[in-house]
Amino acid sequence: MNRLQTFFLIFSVFGFLSACAAETNSLVWRTTTDQVTADVRGEQLWPLLEDIARKTGWHIFVEPGAARSVSAKFENLPATGALKMLLGDLNFALVPQTNEAPHLYVFTTRMENATRPVLADKPVAAKQRHVANELIVKLKPGADIDALAKSLGAKVIGRDDKLGIYRLQFADAATTDAALAQLQNNGDVATVDYNYIFDPPPVPQTIANAPVGPVSLTLDPSTPNDPCNPVVGMIDTQVQSLGSPLDQFVMKPISVVGDTVASTTDITHGTAMLQTILNGVSKSTGGHSSVKILPVQVFDSSESASTWSVALGVQAAVDNGATVLNMSLGGSEDSPVLDSVIQQALAKGIVIFAAAGNTPVNTPSYPAAIPGVNDVTALSQPGQLASYADFSPQVDMALPGTSIVYLGSQAYVVQGTSPATAYATGVAAGTKGVGCPTWPQIQSAMQQKFPVPQP
Repeated sequence: MNRLQTFFLIFSVFGFLSACAAETNSLVWRTTTDQVTADVRGEQLWPLLEDIARKTGWHIFVEPGAARSVSAKFENLPATGALKMLLGDLNFALVPQTNEAPHLYVFTTRMENATRPVLADKPVAAKQRHVANELIVKLKPGADIDALAKSLGAKVIGRDDKLGIYRLQFADAATTDAALAQLQNNGDVATVDYNYIFDPPPVPQTIANAPVGPVSLTLDPSTPNDPCNPVVGMIDTQVQSLGSPLDQFVMKPISVVGDTVASTTDITHGTAMLQTILNGVSKSTGGHSSVKILPVQVFDSSESASTWSVALGVQAAVDNGATVLNMSLGGSEDSPVLDSVIQQALAKGIVIFAAAGNTPVNTPSYPAAIPGVNDVTALSQPGQLASYADFSPQVDMALPGTSIVYLGSQAYVVQGTSPATAYATGVAAGTKGVGCPTWPQIQSAMQQKFPVPQP
């Protein structure tokens, strides 16, 4: 049994207790910069969590009976570090969601026992779902985007003439909405929609005493363009070096969002997914493979991605030889422009795995729900859906939702349908290199081996 199937994203943290000189408790939570400053003494757990819920917009759930008197003082810690300081010897799990704010579970025994909701006393503004004042247009052959943009008073700020897709910017929201209505009835336009925002990827968290070590994999010799040796196009954030010998499996990365510099101390989501794919390859091949991975960066330095960047990323992967795509990302809105790019890739025989979403609902996430894409959700243990996992009817398979990965000697854990998707991609790619079954055979076998349990 794969040991990754048995681990939750559960952090046992030890408190920091100190005498504070401040007479008034203070908690400043800057969500835009992920910095927290606190000076509290003797505050009880429940009002503290209400304050956190109000300041962050998180949905917080507590195990009945959990209690703590909080005394802590610190400045400019990231959210995870602040929670460790504030919650002390209580366990917590911060779980990202697809269609809403993250869920914070606070508990003493198991995460599933954190069932009592903490209610903030102020409503939180709804999350913006598309880039302000932008549309993406796909034109029919022969149409002139520049003339069309001029007639609408728009500026062309992105273009891919090969795909026939263009990114238009307008003066304000009202003009954008009016242009959308006009373009939907324009004979030169194949399809048009807003430039939708994708959910930020879950952040890997440091973990001590990791239960598994780094992935072990040996590169086998291969023949260029051999269909039995797949190339995985990984559509994600920037990646970092894995060190020898794993870097041998990684092709030169591509970016469709310009050059960005990854942190030298914290692992990126892309690096975590890269290792998870390689772990799936290793498990399905016995530790030897000629699979190559092509990282394609579609999230910018602020970890923002949109329909535009993801569509360009998919096409860049296809143009550079990818035969399998890993899309450990998603959003709640279906874009006809991205649909068309995905369908073109599928028509070429390219296999796509995408994340179902980190909200326990039966509504679709995209691009996972696009017909033909392998829609992957997450397990917390064999035969059991993870508490956060999407269980939409179109979900095709369920794999382990927790991955242990490394940057240097530091271990990290990442949880969600994104690592489940990466693991599925690795299993599929590795299996292709062993005996060279057809992709339909591989996908059918995986659906039988990794069935979706009932919620």
